[in-house]
Amino acid sequence: MTTTLKSRLQDELTAAIKARDELRSSTLRLTLTAIQKEEVAGESARELSDAEVEKIIARESKKRREAADAFAKGGRAEQAAREQAEGEVLAEFLPKPLTDDELNALVAEAVREAAAAGAEGPRAMGAVMKIVNPKIAGRAEGGRVAAAVKRLLAG
Repeated sequence: MTTTLKSRLQDELTAAIKARDELRSSTLRLTLTAIQKEEVAGESARELSDAEVEKIIARESKKRREAADAFAKGGRAEQAAREQAEGEVLAEFLPKPLTDDELNALVAEAVREAAAAGAEGPRAMGAVMKIVNPKIAGRAEGGRVAAAVKRLLAG
């Protein structure tokens, strides 16, 4: 039987508690809470898919990165380091981020597909994003993807 991403998080939480790893256990606990909140939101409670759980982990990870930046700018190095460490814990559960070369190759392919469908120039941005986003799915931030698309469309 394959284990779900959520059950893997729960197993890691149990291991972290046993190891008395406060940073790891609190980070995983907060993430599991966010997942549970999402499961009970809406009309009826439901089990989230791995893809949905991955989106929540990515969102939590992004929050940690932004908080670390804010703390660093505010001269609070200790809090920045903790947020950074929490982000690294969450990164273990996300797919490996795309390198610039991998991202550019996927974007170039999407631009070719969009051009074949008749979309050209800067106005093709939406069409290209529609093609490329499912292929990237959480392995690169939206801003990075959009910048790569703009570069290729302009070039």
